[in-house]
Amino acid sequence: MQNRPLPRIMAPNLIDHFYRGGDRIAALRGIDQTSEFQPEEWLAATTTRAGEREIGLARTVDGELFRDVVGADPTSWIGPDHQRTAYAGDIGLLVKLLDARQRLPVHVHPQRAFASSHLDCPYGKTESWFVLDAEPGSAFHLGWTEDVDPDELDRRRDAQDSEWMLSRMNRIEARRGMGVFVPAGTVHAIDAGIFVAEVQEPTDFSLLLEWSITTSTRDESHLELGFETAMQSVSTSTLTDPDALVTYGGLDGEASGLRPLLPPAADRYFRLDRAGAGAEVGAGFAIVLALSDSALRGAGTQNLQLQRGEVVAVPASFGPWAATADGTDLIIHRPGIGWPQTLGDADVV
Repeated sequence: MQNRPLPRIMAPNLIDHFYRGGDRIAALRGIDQTSEFQPEEWLAATTTRAGEREIGLARTVDGELFRDVVGADPTSWIGPDHQRTAYAGDIGLLVKLLDARQRLPVHVHPQRAFASSHLDCPYGKTESWFVLDAEPGSAFHLGWTEDVDPDELDRRRDAQDSEWMLSRMNRIEARRGMGVFVPAGTVHAIDAGIFVAEVQEPTDFSLLLEWSITTSTRDESHLELGFETAMQSVSTSTLTDPDALVTYGGLDGEASGLRPLLPPAADRYFRLDRAGAGAEVGAGFAIVLALSDSALRGAGTQNLQLQRGEVVAVPASFGPWAATADGTDLIIHRPGIGWPQTLGDADVV
């Protein structure tokens, strides 16, 4: 009988990008940057960057592609319903550390129905941010404050009128310990100075409304669909209750038990929790980021020691597990409730 896999520690997986940042990732993870343009790390990722064959894919500390590890034993890693996943090695989510030292552009991610019809993928890119650190005065820009005329938006996009777009978006000042849910189709941008754990559906689909502050061109900004088609994925309606997309789970003070960090609307796509000593986590795939030296106790005599900054992928076959060490502080990322059975479900509007 094949031995069940143990949790696997992940090697660093910094991503080179057009924007500056990454020093807070390096400090947390205890690693070195090789460029000031490494503002993202993709944690235990089995998803590649758009248009790439391997960039984005994470490796274990032993050098194995994690996608291949999961694909070789999906029952142990995902569970008996792995046949419902979209591809070999699909883990149902993409987790990033994102440390922006310059503002990110106004952009949009497509919904599942649009991705299925136009991008040959059952996943859209609903996402969430959990703020690990933020400079005073930095903010998220999320959704429209009023209905926007689509033709006017087209004109302002082509003119690269950043001020017009940002002035019509909700401004949410970033605070350490804040969680923000970003439904697919919602325009958004992130100010410089914000460091987040980002959890999202496992794709790299982005429609840029503002490419002038990136290294992309207009022709590289519409998902290779042309703007006439791609703009169908953009909501032009007022985001009526932005406060409902925000939570304040906190990071200060000692962690205890298992505490959700995102609004309930996120649960069907992914889950993000903070765990302290005594927290009990049900069986299922998880990506764990240690914010402190920690210890996990799995089924039977299976135990795992983690150092601050380490990232570990936990297979479903590890069974229910608990955080046991005093001072434990973990961020736990998991697929949405009911996944992968829910993969074919449309977005809730």
